[in-house]
Formats: sequence, C-alpha cells, structure tokens
Amino acid sequence: MLDTLDAAIAEARRKVESGRVYDADNEKVRIKWIRALSYAVNVRRQVQNDRDLAELAEKVERLEEETGLTEGA
Repeated sequence: MLDTLDAAIAEARRKVESGRVYDADNEKVRIKWIRALSYAVNVRRQVQNDRDLAELAEKVERLEEETGLTEGA
C-alpha cells in the first residue's frame, strides 16, 4: 500500500510542479492536483503510523513473552 501511495504522490507532485498554467481552467486543475497530493501524503502518513504502531505492539508482546511479563502484572 505504501508503494502505491508513493507512486501516487510522485505523480501528483510531477503534475503540480511541471504543469503549465495558461488559463483559469488549467489553474483549477492544478488546484485539484494539489488537493490530491495533500490527501495522498496524509493517507500515507496515517498508513505508516498504523504500521509502526502494529510493529511496536508486536515487539512489546514478544518482550512480554520472553520476560514472562503480562498486562497488569
């Protein structure tokens, strides 16, 4: 999922940075690409955070098992 989001972010960034603006309609399209880029970056951050939290929870669980600790002990 992160790879897909990275590709979408790269494409949106390319459209925003290299698009030529000749008239108001083109500017509206650029604004939509900027919004899409912002959204994709935010979703990627959320997915990364969720993955990091899941990995951390797994590490804590392994450590608890290795040391014999459990919740509430």
